[in-house]
Amino acid sequence: MITLNRAFFHILQHTIVTFIKHTAIIFCTSVLLLSGCASYKTKHTDTANIDVPANWAVNEAVSNAHATSLTTWWMRFDDVLLTQLIQQALQANTNVNSAKAALLEARALRDVAAATLSPTLGSSASAQRSKSGNNNAVNNFKVGLDANWELDIFGANRSGLAASEATALASASGLSNIQTSIAAEIALDYITLRNAQARLAIANKNLASQLETLEITQWRTQAGLVSSLDAEQAKTSAEQTRASIPPLETSIAQMSHALAVLTGKSPATFLAQLAKDSPIPQAQNNLALNFPAETLRQRPDVSAAEYRISAELARLEQADAARLPNFSLGGSLGLNALTLGSLTSGSSVVSSLLANVAMPLFDAGSRRAKVRAQEAVLEQTRFAYKATVLTALQEVEDALVALRGDLERVSRLKLAVEAAGNAAIMANQSYQSGLADFQTVLETQRSLLNTQDSLSNASADVSADHVRLYKALGGGWMPSNPS
Repeated sequence: MITLNRAFFHILQHTIVTFIKHTAIIFCTSVLLLSGCASYKTKHTDTANIDVPANWAVNEAVSNAHATSLTTWWMRFDDVLLTQLIQQALQANTNVNSAKAALLEARALRDVAAATLSPTLGSSASAQRSKSGNNNAVNNFKVGLDANWELDIFGANRSGLAASEATALASASGLSNIQTSIAAEIALDYITLRNAQARLAIANKNLASQLETLEITQWRTQAGLVSSLDAEQAKTSAEQTRASIPPLETSIAQMSHALAVLTGKSPATFLAQLAKDSPIPQAQNNLALNFPAETLRQRPDVSAAEYRISAELARLEQADAARLPNFSLGGSLGLNALTLGSLTSGSSVVSSLLANVAMPLFDAGSRRAKVRAQEAVLEQTRFAYKATVLTALQEVEDALVALRGDLERVSRLKLAVEAAGNAAIMANQSYQSGLADFQTVLETQRSLLNTQDSLSNASADVSADHVRLYKALGGGWMPSNPS
């Protein structure tokens, strides 16, 4: 049995070597005959022409070659809990994980496209027993290998691989874009929650002051020093402030729910952890910006749009190549015998070689129409790229303008809060001394509450402006070429 196996493998090895030699001869001959036709290639630019400004419009924005690194921009807020939430979201957020799965799919499809450039080899084995009428039964045993290789003379498969590689890179940039968006959304929700807590504290503090004023007016009414009108007005003011508290508590709970869901957890997970008051996080005010062109290169959405242009360009070349002849080599090598023992004999070897040429002669313009359709898709992708770039530039400019305006508003509101506080103290003292009417007290208390509330909102807006600016500048990811 061992001798038979050795003989079988010797015959198989000799036949395979002969098969490969014949295949190489046919392949080289085909390349020499068709090399003159292989130079066809479409010519298209890979990006749209867009005028990018040299500097940002806001004068205070200093652009230089040593811009601040924003890979982990959330660290600039010096808030440990915010950092933890963002890190958890980047690992467990459902949209992030879905994008990771999409990236794995794109990379697998790239590998599928790469496989089309290599020969394929298959195997088969069969055993048959047949009988006709009164004749003796006949056995037939077959073992074989089948090979096929598409030569890809005009690069259709290579273009398909290039399209798949660009799509995989676009998917990787898409993942980075989702991670950047999720980090920004976490930060904005967190800022909204802390602002609601700050406004709630302001409301409770003013309510306590208003309740004291209400108690004073009730005493003065009982003493006959003022009419009951003052007491009713004081009660109205206190109840209005009390009515503003439930919406703030609702907002705090809803933002806690949103943050939990963004980190891939159930809504009530962080209610207790976030219930403890903490200041509105403020970013470090030492940001140095990149030039606009450099900013565009580090934004993942712009990078993804650019890769999509490359993918559609490769698909256009693939559609062009589909109009040209297709060449392939095929062959089979097998053993065919009436008995198992005869399979190892030289006479049982069956082999064949096939060179195939397929060329479209008439398709009613179908392939040309596919090329035109792909050209239109490429044009759409270019316009999408241009829209992405323009939107990116607008987002940065908008964030810079908003940040400048909100910083100015905060500085003015701080002065207003200080003045409103002094006015409220003086009005209350004058009222208790009988030198001012109660309407003055109400107006100063209402003004103090409003200005404190406005200052809290403005401070939160400044923090949110920083988040939007970091996101617009492409912060939150590291540009790379994923494999």
